Amino acid sequence: MKGLFITLEGPDGSGKTTQVSKVADYLAQHHIDFIQTREPGGTRISDKIRGLILDPEHQEMHDLTEVLLYAASRAQHVHEKIIPNLEQGKVVLCDRFVDASLAYQGFGLGVGEERVLQVNNIATSGLVPDRSYFIDVSPQVGRSRMKARYGDGNLDRIEQKDFTYHDRVREGFQHIFSNNTERIIRINGEQDPDTVFLEIAKDLEVLLANHKEK
Repeated sequence: MKGLFITLEGPDGSGKTTQVSKVADYLAQHHIDFIQTREPGGTRISDKIRGLILDPEHQEMHDLTEVLLYAASRAQHVHEKIIPNLEQGKVVLCDRFVDASLAYQGFGLGVGEERVLQVNNIATSGLVPDRSYFIDVSPQVGRSRMKARYGDGNLDRIEQKDFTYHDRVREGFQHIFSNNTERIIRINGEQDPDTVFLEIAKDLEVLLANHKEK
C-alpha cells in the first residue's frame, strides 16, 4: 500500500479528538491528500453498530458481545474505507483503532489481550497503523474534562464505567505502548492542547518526509 495510516489513541477525556482535528488541519495546510475517520464508526454500517455499543440502555451487554461488535464495526470500516484509501496513496487519519480494543476490552473488561487481538487480526486482515499517537491522561483528569464538556447525563455506556475500569484501560494503553515504542508515540495529554499538538507535529513532519521519500 502506498498510503500512510495514522491513529490517535488514549483514555476517555484525553483530548485525542481535538488533536485529530488539529492534525487534519495540518495535513490540509500542507496539501496532503487524506481522509479523516473514526472508530467505532466510519461507515454507514459501522455507525449503526456504534449506536448499539455505546447506548447507555444496553447495560446488559456481555463482554464478548462488546468485543465482537467492535470487531464487526472495524471489519466493515477497514475493508470499505481504510484499505481502499490507503491503496489510493492517501493518508488515513483515524480516531482510535485496534489499540483501543486491546485497552478497553482486553484490559478494561479483562477479556485478555490475546483473545481481543485474535479477533481483530481477522477483522482487519492484519492491518497495523504506521504511526499511533497515545495521548495519556489519568482517569480523574479525563472524567473532569468530560463532566465539564457534557455533564453527568450525557456520558455513553463506556464513559459511565467506574474509575477502577478506567484505571485498567489506562494501564492497558501504557502496556501496549511499552511493547510498541517504534510505532507508538506517547504524549502527556495533561498539557494544554497546543503543546500536545506541537509534540505530535514534530514527529508528524519527520514521518511525512520519510514516507514521501519511499
